[in-house]
Amino acid sequence: MTMPIQESERRTRRSARRGRHRGADSNENFSRGFAALGKLALDGVQVSARATDLTTGAVVFSVDDHVVMPTASIGKVLLLIEVAARMQADPVSALNLLERSPEDAVTDAGIWQHLRAPQLPVADLAALVGATNDNLATNVLLRQVGLEAVSRRTQSLGLTRTALLDLVREHRGPDDAPQLSVGSANELTWLFSALARGEIVNAETSRRVVSWLSLNADLSMVASAFGLDPLAHRSADHGIMLMNKTGTEPGVHSEVGVLRGPRAGVAYSVSTYFDDATLEGRLGVLEGMRVVGLDLLEYVH
Repeated sequence: MTMPIQESERRTRRSARRGRHRGADSNENFSRGFAALGKLALDGVQVSARATDLTTGAVVFSVDDHVVMPTASIGKVLLLIEVAARMQADPVSALNLLERSPEDAVTDAGIWQHLRAPQLPVADLAALVGATNDNLATNVLLRQVGLEAVSRRTQSLGLTRTALLDLVREHRGPDDAPQLSVGSANELTWLFSALARGEIVNAETSRRVVSWLSLNADLSMVASAFGLDPLAHRSADHGIMLMNKTGTEPGVHSEVGVLRGPRAGVAYSVSTYFDDATLEGRLGVLEGMRVVGLDLLEYVH
């Protein structure tokens, strides 16, 4: 990482006070999203966002997209890339059974903790991470491939402001990484654009990762505006197709995705960091993210 998260947070606070800016190629369709995120910033929410056209690469929306933000589970995408690359190199490894252990146990997101099966194939664990952000499956996969390998893969992709920093923990102590993952909207939109184009590691690796991400059932943030079935949206629905990854922790709501429609396709990233002391505050953040989603939908549809 080129910037510690503490420094990122300081810079984000300064940017919120300075005000917001639109991308050089901003589309007027994004005026609502710009205003919504600006209002959140005035209320003390740290925000960072970016959207780029998949065909032209033009930046159509930008709010402090260079700032490194906590991104919760979004860093799990980097783990999925490493797992997919290994499966491409050794296809049989997709069926290798991995066993959960007490050391891997963690609650919150995911369904494996509620299942009886003590072992699952590598490919199934990756699907659980893509579909439900499964924390237990994440820790088992991470124990198998190693955090160092994920870091090397991240660096090989040229990412310097985006990283998976740790395994998933119930509580973070003073000796643990302060966040599960961090990222910048600039790098994350590039990463998802490259996945959509089949350019991450190779076409087959990208295809596997996209396939897992297309299972994501969390459409509670930006994607809440798209009108898709959270449990079944792998094919076009009214001309709309989506792959996305979300991250949620207390005070962190983040989403990255690729949205395609009849008129255009766009890669987007929206991250927020806020005081999660009240339900009203959290609902305000979710509504602001949804407004950005409405603008994205209008752009592609």
